[in-house]
Amino acid sequence: MSRSRSESREAQPSTGDESAATGGRRLALDVHGRLRTMILNGELPPGSVLLQAEMARKLGVSRTPMREAFRLLQEEGLIDARPDQRARVRSVDPEDLDAVYGARVMLETLAVSMTAKSFTAEDAQRMTEALKRMQSLAVDDEPDEWHAAHHEFHSIATQAVGSHLQRMIASLGEHSERYIRLAQLGTPASWGKAFAEHEALLEALRLGDPAEAARVVARHLARTALSVLADIAPEYEPAATRTALGIAGNGQAGSSASVG
Repeated sequence: MSRSRSESREAQPSTGDESAATGGRRLALDVHGRLRTMILNGELPPGSVLLQAEMARKLGVSRTPMREAFRLLQEEGLIDARPDQRARVRSVDPEDLDAVYGARVMLETLAVSMTAKSFTAEDAQRMTEALKRMQSLAVDDEPDEWHAAHHEFHSIATQAVGSHLQRMIASLGEHSERYIRLAQLGTPASWGKAFAEHEALLEALRLGDPAEAARVVARHLARTALSVLADIAPEYEPAATRTALGIAGNGQAGSSASVG
């Protein structure tokens, strides 16, 4: 009996070990989230060298959660980290940008078309308030607040689709943040056009016009992709974005940039 009890105790994991493992995982995820935000908002621009020891000191953590955070970032395709080489923030990939925005155009035109059919006065008020916050914020000085308002605006505009599709749209929107940042830096004069497009989308939803809402959001999103590509890879042909725009936005794309 004594031997059986002893074996039973040995088979049970230590509560302290479990707690430490859970805490370590949580810390690694927190570090990953902080680094991910720094990459997406442009604080760590494409090509930046990332040294684990240096980043660990900067964020006040040990090397262990930093290694796990680097692994997660590499899985997401945000950094390149080969053995015996310095990790770097991945450069903007024209093919990735094109694919992301082609998918956004198709999914968000579907979503805003559905939302237009059930849009309420309360929805309009919430979108109006989000738009006012965007207009009042300086994106260079308050990027987190601006992107939060921008995310809320587009989330309300696409709210009518199911939860699975909402998650897909949200994921693509997060992936787009670094491209939005590049568009903002590259074409500051586009702000007036961008706000006009946001206002046009809100008006189309308020009027319950699915076709116009789809056309506006398709052109709005495509402008960002085409603007950034024209800046970083003018030789690249954005087939996915142009095809999606042709299907959802009557095949018309202006030359000026937007911030989608």
